[in-house]
Amino acid sequence: MIITFLGTGTSQGVPLMACRCAICRSSDARDKRLRSSIMITHEGRNVVIDTGPDFRQQLLREDVLALDGIVFTHEHKDHIAGLDDVRAYNYINDWRAQVYCTEQVADALKREFAYAFSDKKYPGVPEIDLNIIDQSAFEVAGIPFQPIQVYHLHLPVFAYRIGRFAYITDANVIADEEIEKLKGVEVLVLNALRREKHPSHFTLEEAIALAQRIGARETWFTHISHQLGLHTEVDLELPAGMRLAFDGLKLEVPL
Repeated sequence: MIITFLGTGTSQGVPLMACRCAICRSSDARDKRLRSSIMITHEGRNVVIDTGPDFRQQLLREDVLALDGIVFTHEHKDHIAGLDDVRAYNYINDWRAQVYCTEQVADALKREFAYAFSDKKYPGVPEIDLNIIDQSAFEVAGIPFQPIQVYHLHLPVFAYRIGRFAYITDANVIADEEIEKLKGVEVLVLNALRREKHPSHFTLEEAIALAQRIGARETWFTHISHQLGLHTEVDLELPAGMRLAFDGLKLEVPL
């Protein structure tokens, strides 16, 4: 399967438009980060994890002509705000968006996109089917997902193990029994917001320590804020087998 990083950034610590910080002035494309999301492609089918505010721009950049499923990690706005843009795929592919999420996330989607779930729908609104998930394994478009329970301070968030790949975003607490479910993963993606302590995200130091505990062959850090620093400089500091992810990065991972 192919993992495409649609975005590796975050709304946390993003400067104002007039900012002239080193990140904003950087000519390195890897420092230009849209909100965090990935796409999993397997046997010609595409499944996206999270639809942030930059979703339309990300899909256009990657020339994504069809979607087969959308899986959510949690209900924060920077992970769900782009869901409205599935309407293009409704029309072009004659496809009702198949969304997989917890009851808590589904409730948030019904609030945020009430017009899409109304009994009397306005013509052209997104067509969405909600598939409720829990901690049990499930499948989307032939791709197996095993939820991993993590916490974003007190908010429950789902990370996912997909075969020998795992994706963890917006977390700073993972119980020992959930970490055990990640053993044997070959490629790990893990959030690393910044260097300074944060109430609900792993710092770079914390993310490195967790990655070493999990022991994946490759670890890629995502959900990166401006506060972490320049891609090239941070990459040089990381232990062997660990790197910063960047928008547009593609990884081939055995399922």
